[in-house]
Amino acid sequence: MASTPETDSTVRTRGRSVLALILFLVISFAVAAFGGLSTAGNVDGWYAEAAQPAWTPPNVVFGPVWTVLYTLMSVAAWLVWRTPDSAARGRALRLYVAQLAVNAIWTPVFFGLEPFLGAPALWIALVIIVVLDVLVIATIVRFAPLSRLAAAALVPYALWALYATTLNAGLAVLNS
Repeated sequence: MASTPETDSTVRTRGRSVLALILFLVISFAVAAFGGLSTAGNVDGWYAEAAQPAWTPPNVVFGPVWTVLYTLMSVAAWLVWRTPDSAARGRALRLYVAQLAVNAIWTPVFFGLEPFLGAPALWIALVIIVVLDVLVIATIVRFAPLSRLAAAALVPYALWALYATTLNAGLAVLNS
């Protein structure tokens, strides 16, 4: 069967869409890997020795949870990217990038600076994660009119970020 311009266009569009999803996943997991560099020596170091809030989960929980969350974040951004080009889509995706950048900053500050600064690093990280909370919620609000599914996919991330904020705050208070 000979290809037609319509089928060629559909194949190209699907191919671009799959590549975009892969790119969103690669970027999210690059952020995760960057954070992992900061945690590697510190989870079993100062963090293991620090006074922990009673609601701190076992360390084994964090990896699987973040894997699911980064995947959901990527799919959410991809769903919005697939919507028609518009100013609203551009604003939504810029917010997504902003929250991802702040997400990338939090882990090295929280885990990486504590050995050098002590408790003040935890307070600096707390400010950063509160900014992250605001950006994630703003991203959900911007995603919602474009894709309800994309907005819904970010809700677990928002809830986990808020939970992580309580852990960060607890650690800052208990270790000051």
